[in-house]
Amino acid sequence: MTGASPLRVRPASAADAEALSRLAAETFRDTFADANTPEDMARYVAGAFSPARQAAEIADASGAVLLAEDHDAAGAPALVGYAQLASGPAPAAVTGPEPLELKRLYVARARHGQGVAQALMDAVLDAARARGARTLWLGVWERNPRAAAFYAKYGFGRVGAHTFVLGADAQTDWLMARPLAPTR
Repeated sequence: MTGASPLRVRPASAADAEALSRLAAETFRDTFADANTPEDMARYVAGAFSPARQAAEIADASGAVLLAEDHDAAGAPALVGYAQLASGPAPAAVTGPEPLELKRLYVARARHGQGVAQALMDAVLDAARARGARTLWLGVWERNPRAAAFYAKYGFGRVGAHTFVLGADAQTDWLMARPLAPTR
């Protein structure tokens, strides 16, 4: 394939659950396996990224799952990243109005540095505004400086911390938030 990448970001559908399950497990392992035990990783991945769990998250109208799709070497569509927005109560440290959580944003390791994360974040910001959010917040592991720096470039600032349990390991996530201007 020649020329510009045909990368696009689109909402996930029920038919995407199986492929999303594989991508989610792969990107999570690529990001965190080196710093966690195999047992904790296996326990978390099995619970968080099963096809049934992905189907339920895609079907949940209170949130949104966005997929970054490109084409593989044979020209077939291939998922290269994804993001998930989730509604629900925000931690007390997130004080902005109308909060919405950016629960996940992951990119396939082979596509790091190729604009996929930026395309997903731009789509996330648009989707959050379209849902009426005025504050976007997230948790990022304190031992993931690359992700924290990426979010800071998009205007997220640290507002607190909370505990994230991976398998049997309680870890600290920094809470980061940013305001969103309303859609015009």
